[in-house]
Amino acid sequence: MRGSATIRTAMQTFPQTLDGWLGHCEQLHPKSIDMGLARVAEVARRLGLRFDCPVITVAGTNGKGSTCAMLEAVAMQAGYRTGVYTSPHLVHFEERCRIHGETVDGASLVPHFEAVERARTQDGDEVSLTYFEFTTLAILRRMSQARLDLAILEVGLGGRLDATNIIDADCAVLTSVDIDHVEFLGPDRETIGREKAGIMRTGRPVVVSDPMPPQSVVDHAREIGADLWRFGHDFNYSGDKQQWAWAGRNRRYAGLAYPALRGANQLVNASGALAALEALRARLPITAQAVRAGLARVELPGRFQIVPGQPALVLDVAHNPHAVAALTANLDAMGYFPTTHAVFGAMADKDLAPMLAKIGPLIDRWYFTDLPTPRAESAAALQQKWNALQMVAGGRRQVVTSLHASPMEALRAAMEAADRADRIVVFGSFYKVGGVLKDGVPRMQAKHLGA
Repeated sequence: MRGSATIRTAMQTFPQTLDGWLGHCEQLHPKSIDMGLARVAEVARRLGLRFDCPVITVAGTNGKGSTCAMLEAVAMQAGYRTGVYTSPHLVHFEERCRIHGETVDGASLVPHFEAVERARTQDGDEVSLTYFEFTTLAILRRMSQARLDLAILEVGLGGRLDATNIIDADCAVLTSVDIDHVEFLGPDRETIGREKAGIMRTGRPVVVSDPMPPQSVVDHAREIGADLWRFGHDFNYSGDKQQWAWAGRNRRYAGLAYPALRGANQLVNASGALAALEALRARLPITAQAVRAGLARVELPGRFQIVPGQPALVLDVAHNPHAVAALTANLDAMGYFPTTHAVFGAMADKDLAPMLAKIGPLIDRWYFTDLPTPRAESAAALQQKWNALQMVAGGRRQVVTSLHASPMEALRAAMEAADRADRIVVFGSFYKVGGVLKDGVPRMQAKHLGA
């Protein structure tokens, strides 16, 4: 069990547990986000951080987690030992690091947090790191010593100035580019695309799976001399309701079953993952059987995750307009439900009105919830935004709303109100979906059904 006990060395007192280190990291820097690579790069230099295997870095507004999971699943089926760094986590911090498909044990991270702290304060020359920077360095060090065949790094925010960008990727992947985090990345797709393109490296492949990327992405790849792989130009997919096919520069896969991850955008994500693996084929040969088996077995909680049972329960971390548009399309394709209940919480810095407007026509009852973070919009403010949209639309449809103090309280209320034939959609921030998963949705559902 975790605690906050410490052990004393001759020079410093260090936390003994992962929870202790995370608490330490939260107090180091006045900002949660401080864009720039100089500080984190200096600590990485002191650590001697390096990878002895190919590295794929994945950036984008949406689809990063799915792409990383597909890369991991296919590579593992090909017999390679993989390491994945992803953020944020849904339930437990340890989810941010997987070694060969398994979430790392928290205790195994503790020595790497200590190593980062020693490097950060080396010779009295202290370097200030944010929580994200510190934890990223600790996980990267853990991965670098795990004898990996392939390291897969998900960018946290943007690309150019994200802590993961201290590693020179052998292949960069850019998924969708849309408007999000405008206070850090810029107000439009061209500016945001330029920031995300910062993970590219001269002479190395960059896979752009966004079907309509900003021109800034294409221009940057050409300016630095990266090997640009564009969706629709260098790779593509086709398919029908039963199967799909993928074609790249030199390889084709036909008669593929659809990926185990649900959703309309997953073929685009899968196409980008396969292009990245083809680009690294000289170092990491992949068989057609590994592609089939990997895509059939890939798992990723919280991405259009349908929990078995009645009422139908959908979990999705969609938290920006582009992701909510995809969620809306996926919900629309599920068929008819008498009533759709939506449990929703989100960060205050998100573009909330377009999100509510897009999914609104599918929702009959809203359960707005507070979230356990100062960055979150209050349930009352979410309700006000929804009411304002209803007034603009003329209030043509009767929609019920309620306010709740926590995601689980909101879900309980939805469960109580829902009939067996209804549908409940839990979406919004990672805090929201993670809070629901943490407290045991399946058990609640079973209780609701009298099981």
